[in-house]
Amino acid sequence: MDKKIVLVGAGSSSFGPSMLSDLLLSNVLSGCTIVLHDIDKEKLEIIYELITVENKRNNNKFNFERTTSRVEAFKGADFVISSIEVGDRHSLWLQDHEIPRKYGSTQILGECGGPGGTFHAFRVIPPIIDIVKDAEKICPNTFFINFSNPMARVCLAIKRVTKNLKFIGLCHQIHFLNHHIPKMLNKKLEELKLKVVGLNHFGFLVGLEDLTTCKDLMPEFDSKILDYYKDKWDRFEFSDLTFEVYDRFGYFPHSGDNHLGEYLQFGEEFTKQQDMVDWINRSEQLGKGIHGRIIKYHKRLKKGRYPKKGVFLKAPSGERAVPIIESILTDKNSYESSINIPNDGIITNLPEDLIIEGPARVDKDGIHGIKIGNLPKNIAAILRIEATIQDLCIEAIIKRSKELAIACLAVDPNVGSFKKADIIFSEMMEIQKKYLSYFK
Repeated sequence: MDKKIVLVGAGSSSFGPSMLSDLLLSNVLSGCTIVLHDIDKEKLEIIYELITVENKRNNNKFNFERTTSRVEAFKGADFVISSIEVGDRHSLWLQDHEIPRKYGSTQILGECGGPGGTFHAFRVIPPIIDIVKDAEKICPNTFFINFSNPMARVCLAIKRVTKNLKFIGLCHQIHFLNHHIPKMLNKKLEELKLKVVGLNHFGFLVGLEDLTTCKDLMPEFDSKILDYYKDKWDRFEFSDLTFEVYDRFGYFPHSGDNHLGEYLQFGEEFTKQQDMVDWINRSEQLGKGIHGRIIKYHKRLKKGRYPKKGVFLKAPSGERAVPIIESILTDKNSYESSINIPNDGIITNLPEDLIIEGPARVDKDGIHGIKIGNLPKNIAAILRIEATIQDLCIEAIIKRSKELAIACLAVDPNVGSFKKADIIFSEMMEIQKKYLSYFK
């Protein structure tokens, strides 16, 4: 197939290997040109040299190129898959977590929600805006897939700064449900149709269907879920907070305690702070482990002792970018249970100008969100609170407004006062000035 696919951030140890593994496993995309793009030339070269060997072992299924030039990378691109971060992610994440709490914030994690999620957005969205504006100018017909967090805010920024760019956001948090529900119901995942709706990391299972019989499986799910999880509670996954929200709101939240709690002021009541710090550190260790493996295999390559098994996965990573691209190019009309897309009337009691996460159909014309209608009022209420914060966050970034940035922090229930917002912003500006100095 003669298509050009660009990986932005290809030098990343956490992003590059999984995307390249999925591409190597794809027969549909055989013949495509894959452009690896990163601003870190050294890391880019390492990934390129490894994938060149793997591609040769696969009969040169693809034409691989690499470049540090965004203009060169984007020329004629049919698809752009982007996952970037800025700075030392671990150190910055710990600052996002610790400093708001030092001044009384109730946030529990600080990655995608709460004041920590806001500062994460403040740092990463400006360079992403530059990327998508270039994409719209250089390859206006491209299909842009974002993996960067904070997902909902990044995608909302893309929506507001581009006019006609086709884009979606993808997150693998649905994997928890994909793993457990088939076991719970004694069925295969491909026999099930999950309908998970809400915002990224803040969605609820509102529908579950047996594809072979069209039977509604939600009553069975509700009857089995508590017994199933009696011995499976996980401090990083489904635990006290998840089941408290399930009990109070009547629908099962899919993201796990650590991410769900980012958006709820009462999340602190049902989680332990050490667990959240452990999660941040575990994420760092996982990244270091992948990076270390890449470096180890690259050294062996340079010594002429590259292992036959190779460094890339021999099974799909679970990320949905490659399957979605395949569905578009083959007009498969496939069902995806969890895609971040503009609301545009999909959920009628949430703002139109919002990025929602929900099910969609994929065909040659792209992504088509499946209409949900009204969500239950209690769920819509807590989602609208977060929607308001996201709205103000993106407005502050686009206008480079310190005043709006502080207001965004103050109205967040995890801060709740201008006094706290002022001092949090002041200290974060001091230690993250390199990334926040654009606010005036």
